[in-house]
Amino acid sequence: MDKVRVCIVGMGIGRANGRSIMKDPRGEVVALCDIIPERMYDFAKEIPHEVKYYIDYTEMVKDPEIDAVFVGTPNQLHVPVALEALRHDKHVMVTKPLASSLDEAKEVVEVAEKSGLVNMMSLGMRFSNVVQYLGKLREQGFFGDLYYARAQAIRRSRIPDWNPGFVLEGGGAFRDMGVHVLDSVWWLLGMPKPISVTGVAGAKFGPRGKGYWDFRQPPESYWSQFKADDYGGGFIRFDNGVGLQVESFWASHQDFPGETQIDLMGTDGGARLRPLTLYQTVNNAPQNISVTIPEGPDGFDNVAADFLSAIVDGTECHAPLRHGLIVQQMMEALLESGKTGREIRLDE
Repeated sequence: MDKVRVCIVGMGIGRANGRSIMKDPRGEVVALCDIIPERMYDFAKEIPHEVKYYIDYTEMVKDPEIDAVFVGTPNQLHVPVALEALRHDKHVMVTKPLASSLDEAKEVVEVAEKSGLVNMMSLGMRFSNVVQYLGKLREQGFFGDLYYARAQAIRRSRIPDWNPGFVLEGGGAFRDMGVHVLDSVWWLLGMPKPISVTGVAGAKFGPRGKGYWDFRQPPESYWSQFKADDYGGGFIRFDNGVGLQVESFWASHQDFPGETQIDLMGTDGGARLRPLTLYQTVNNAPQNISVTIPEGPDGFDNVAADFLSAIVDGTECHAPLRHGLIVQQMMEALLESGKTGREIRLDE
């Protein structure tokens, strides 16, 4: 196979991923799928050839002229769409998070791994050039032994107000934006095995109609449905002794430029993601090194290249759905700890 024929499901995050697939000579967007046709027609203006349109994903997966499916639906539909694609012998890439629950995540990973098909998470932040740069430093031993990290995703007033999937059960702040920093920092730490999670989580703004995108006031019919978290934070321990403090807030009375932050602490060096800064002590004197990453492909471009290379060239997929499952396990444990007030053990 020289070119992978892809269907994009969901015209939200699907657009960014679809554009990156089209940039790669090994990928071609041949079909779109969305319950609102106008969204497909609008995105199709960017595609230089005719595409097929599907409203029903169960019909789309039967198309023999589609090789792979990108799943960019609301969280609650990630697994149903991915399962149908896998059962019809199509490679799949799923936007974060993998699922809206841990049980669903386990199910789709089991099917994906038995299928022998390429299965991948679309993780724009992990595959961003700045995070990949830090990952190379870890591989080269810059940090020595990483022993502690912080990861934050904090907004002032940006609860999504355009799709009820965000605020219904299975949505929420941690699954929407906390997953970005949690996945990225876990990868930077070398993907150690989590053994316990303690957290707090809840909703202080959304159920009152407060904290929505850019201080907008959505109708009560929207915010009265709120059944997810709009904040969560906690501590994760790993089997190698590493500790991780992680936070995610859709809305807060805080000023947090850039929305996301990661701090890494190692025995020989440390780093902060934004602005990208490295820390060392040389000859008993502290060094703070500001780093500028050259312009290049963005995170979604790198994701598309990894996915298409795995299909066309048989290379290793560097973010299989199993990674999404482990991140889901940590997220769900934090949210469960917030409900129960107890530490959740993952090693029992």
